[in-house]
Amino acid sequence: MNWQDQVCLITGATGGIGKEIARQLSQLGATLILHGRNEVTLRALLNELNNQRHSYVIADLATEVGVDNVFNAVNQHGGLTMLINNAGVSGFGLFEQTSNHQINKVIGTNLTATISLTLRLLPLLKLQSHSYLVNVGSVFGSIGYPSQALYCASKFGIKGFSESLYRELHGTGVNVHYFAPRATDTTINAGEVSALNKALGTKVDSPVYVAQELIQQINKQQPRKTLGWPERLFVKINAVFPSIVDSALVKQLPIIKRYANFAVSEAKI
Repeated sequence: MNWQDQVCLITGATGGIGKEIARQLSQLGATLILHGRNEVTLRALLNELNNQRHSYVIADLATEVGVDNVFNAVNQHGGLTMLINNAGVSGFGLFEQTSNHQINKVIGTNLTATISLTLRLLPLLKLQSHSYLVNVGSVFGSIGYPSQALYCASKFGIKGFSESLYRELHGTGVNVHYFAPRATDTTINAGEVSALNKALGTKVDSPVYVAQELIQQINKQQPRKTLGWPERLFVKINAVFPSIVDSALVKQLPIIKRYANFAVSEAKI
């Protein structure tokens, strides 16, 4: 892979994983279009990377106007060779306590926006002899987890979307990659999610490591990649013998509910 030939759009570029992907790809020589919703943090990242070839675009991808803004920003670069759909939000909490606003926010940001942006930019990717569509999912895209119903729904959707496109676009020159990290030390997992991970002894990866693994996946042309042990094992078991995972998670349920309820109480203060 000659990264100096790549023009990459990274959505959610100011989040923990997105920011680290941007740093590492910039070091490899790629030209970056950084997406986010906060101009201050986007400017700060652009200044840190210190490369005149990079640019940023402010957009709410849950809106048609936002998708148009990104499309126009890409056209200003004269094309696109890689789309990294990384933008996402958390949906931690018990489903019964979920609001319609939360449903729209999580599904809209994590799933609908990814699908809409991909639809708009796919023709540009297909203009290249070789291009890359990278969708960042989650281990929770393969395992339904208590207190993460909305997040799981969105990431299961990303997994299915990626798998379908991988098969549909075979032979077109568009390489589709599905990347599923486990718990990562980012702001999306701050607060009660972080406390729950500590209480359960869940291993948490650094954004630096996660970004390295994503780039390695692209370099090795791996269609699918899931991070973490025993998470990779649980994904396989859940696909064949889900009752085993049912039993393991039911044992954790009292602890999970305690932190999920506390998160809701905190949000109401």
